[in-house]
Amino acid sequence: MSTFEKVVVIDGKGHLLGRLASIIAKQALNGQKVVVVRCEALNVSGEFFRNKLKYHAYLNKRCIVNPTRGAFHFRAPSRILYKAIRGMVPHKTARGAAALDRIKLFEGVPAPYDRVKRMVVPDALRVLRLKPGRKYTTIGRISHEVGWKYQDVVAKLEEKRKAKSAAYYQRKTALAAIQKKAVESKADALKDVNASIAALGN
Repeated sequence: MSTFEKVVVIDGKGHLLGRLASIIAKQALNGQKVVVVRCEALNVSGEFFRNKLKYHAYLNKRCIVNPTRGAFHFRAPSRILYKAIRGMVPHKTARGAAALDRIKLFEGVPAPYDRVKRMVVPDALRVLRLKPGRKYTTIGRISHEVGWKYQDVVAKLEEKRKAKSAAYYQRKTALAAIQKKAVESKADALKDVNASIAALGN
């Protein structure tokens, strides 16, 4: 992600949370707009039970005088990633606040981004960064265990999106095949025309 693009859309599936957060934080501070979809499929190294215990220990950290003052324990996967990014950004300065405004995080793949090319970040991919055989946990599962209520809703919407996407791809490939066949069938008839156009330097 060395060059600037209008918006970078990242598919969060299979990325390690901390590594992805650090790359997004750096890019946002440099002025790049970043969107992350499928936050529920992000991974964290370590087995599930260990990570669940860590989260429950985090839930104990609160203001003993008045818990409504904080700390605020986000349950949704997108908010867990947001908090990881926020910790890597000087969010109390104008520059840091502006960087956080450039970041959008979603569970699933909502409407405008389901038709956009999504990219991965090789430096944060679990298959490339974690030693084979090591245990890992999916953020969506931890969130579900600690009170995130929308795992089933997101899964249902993702199924619908994938079915729609598969139907679109079938139509696209069928249309491309018809187009290719039409070009091949008229190749002989257009040979002279193409030769005269080529002679003109086009």
